Amino acid sequence: MTGHDNFHSALVGWLKIVLPLTALGLLSTLFLVSRTIDPSDAIPFATVDIEDRIRQPRLTLPTWAGVTDDGSAMTVTATEARPLPGGSANAQAVSVDVEMPDGGLAHLVADNGELDQATQRLTVTGDVIVTTSSGYRLETEQLVAALDRTSLVSNTPVAAQGPFGNITSDAMELRENPEIPGQYVLVFNRRVKLLYLPPK
Repeated sequence: MTGHDNFHSALVGWLKIVLPLTALGLLSTLFLVSRTIDPSDAIPFATVDIEDRIRQPRLTLPTWAGVTDDGSAMTVTATEARPLPGGSANAQAVSVDVEMPDGGLAHLVADNGELDQATQRLTVTGDVIVTTSSGYRLETEQLVAALDRTSLVSNTPVAAQGPFGNITSDAMELRENPEIPGQYVLVFNRRVKLLYLPPK
């Protein structure tokens, strides 16, 4: 019995020395074998001119969403927006989605836009393209979208393709039908020309 106790005590004594030394050896091996850190391999940060950002503050990928007084859901997005004095803002690569209460949809894209909070208007310019769920595709150079009601108005020449053919006019408007609230109409006016293309 005494021999067993002596062996056990000796084994525990040796393990108290060997195990910590083994642990230290493993840790030192991890540090010695691990590859050296190359600072050039660090996660790349965006190359942004901080001074320019401070001088001209801007928002990246801004989104504005709301519901008009007549119940249309409107979402406005852009790649970049810069605030202007008076509560307005300039934006680039503007996209507008309008979902009307009657189920109609309108999608608008434009190169530039200016949002005026005071008048609740978004004026878009440069290659403005509007597509609707009723099958129309319109192109114009400038268009004004109201933010408080469903209204897209262009007073510049419009070229459109639709279910009945090709349409050109000097102006157009997408708005609520005053005679049937809750329904929306696309109106072309001023020197309207229709090239009727009958279905094949």
